[in-house]
Amino acid sequence: MKSGFVSILGKSNVGKSTLLNSILHQKISIVTDKQQTTRNVIKGIYNDDDSQIVFIDTPGIHKARQKLGEEMNNMALQSIKDAEVVLIVIDASYGVDDEVRRIYQKVNRKHIPIISVLNKIDLIKIDRSIKLKEEIKELNEGPIIEMVAKDGFNVDELLKTIKSMLEEGPQYYDKDTVSDMDVIFQIKEIIREKALNQLKDEVPHSLAVYMKDIDWELNPLPIYADIIVEKDSQKGIVIGKNGQRLKNIGAKARQSIEALLHKHVYLSLTVKVNEDWRNKDNLLSTFGYKTKNN
Repeated sequence: MKSGFVSILGKSNVGKSTLLNSILHQKISIVTDKQQTTRNVIKGIYNDDDSQIVFIDTPGIHKARQKLGEEMNNMALQSIKDAEVVLIVIDASYGVDDEVRRIYQKVNRKHIPIISVLNKIDLIKIDRSIKLKEEIKELNEGPIIEMVAKDGFNVDELLKTIKSMLEEGPQYYDKDTVSDMDVIFQIKEIIREKALNQLKDEVPHSLAVYMKDIDWELNPLPIYADIIVEKDSQKGIVIGKNGQRLKNIGAKARQSIEALLHKHVYLSLTVKVNEDWRNKDNLLSTFGYKTKNN
């Protein structure tokens, strides 16, 4: 069988997680309209009759302003160490800028085959598409696939191209495995996704979720988690007037967690302030945002 690891790189909000979810036909990575939604390296495993492709979804590469941003960039770039192929995803409506060029330079230095994914192709005209492909060809001679990841457009063409670049290899995961992330990580990400979707731009980058306790023996399943922010003013925003925003976050998260676990859930959320946590190594480690070699 054809098998191998495929790293998905790109700037924030270009559609990397949407692409992975579309390939796997299920939600593995959370998706919001906020920058830097993905903060961890998440593996999604694609299986068919003649292949197993392990996709590595990565945080968006960006100009880091805190240690958290540095860790996210490190996670993304370290993911290419094990990759047989790298997908560089570009938002067609935004185009190629210096940050995109730097991503190509870093991967080109490793001599790893690249597939350029021109996503959101529905948002631009044909002449713009032709110009973008010419710009990409100057950066790398590998295949270019035009896609609309949210609609699944050209997923089959992408998979066909990836398979043509992989060698025969072993089956790394059981056929039933679709992600390497454990249930607690998935629950925390659901809570974070629902919070991000309720919040405006000033809070999301400062938000983390810490799991305090789950008692797997009880029914309904009690889950106690903290939503972490950096300032008291942010705490008030997350809680909302009369606690309504936090209630909404909890209700939407509970619904998705119950769908994930197929059981009734009692979800208790508390908002806590940890000032400047994004610059503190011990808290980055506690919240699961430290790269393993640090």
